[in-house]
Amino acid sequence: MNELRVSIERLALGEQTLVEGLEFRVAGGQVLSLMGPSGSGKSSILAFVAGFLDPAFHVSGAVTLNGKDITALPPEERHMSLLFQDPLLFAHMSVGQNLRFGMPRALSRQEKAQRVGDALAAADLGGFDDRDPARLSGGQKARIALLRALLSEPKALLLDEPFSKLDSHLRQSFRAFVRHRAKQANLPLILVTHDQHDAAALGGACLAIGPVQS
Repeated sequence: MNELRVSIERLALGEQTLVEGLEFRVAGGQVLSLMGPSGSGKSSILAFVAGFLDPAFHVSGAVTLNGKDITALPPEERHMSLLFQDPLLFAHMSVGQNLRFGMPRALSRQEKAQRVGDALAAADLGGFDDRDPARLSGGQKARIALLRALLSEPKALLLDEPFSKLDSHLRQSFRAFVRHRAKQANLPLILVTHDQHDAAALGGACLAIGPVQS
């Protein structure tokens, strides 16, 4: 079973301590929402977990995935997928090319085509393989971005305010879609948000991240 463990003794930017004494674990199929005001360090925690933390930050801590310490590994060796507010699809690629981009190289062309077709059908986007991303709606782009993340076969899914730019209807349906797909894949899921409705919709535990008192 996938399990992600994070321990942060101190996370700081210059002399300013953002987070200290933080520990949590997320098992496969479970959700942990990190909630707090802007500037509290939520996204920095996610960047530390994914291996993208800006060198301007100083951090002491550890990230463990399935019992293996991956703290020193580069992002591409951590096998995690990170989704942001914007879908960040490759504009010069079709939908299908976007989906195939991060898939395991060991798969044959036929296997990739089958998986892309199955994923699009499951997301009610059958026949979109050759579609230009510029012609997609906001909700469709969000679903494609998530499918691309899942097709790369990650061992954990990290979400940084991925629902914030969607309207209320799309937001509700996409939250349900994310929750279902992550649980289906048995992935530990960490959500960064300042919206309690997002956290409630995905379920699981919630951890408040606040300013450190000096």
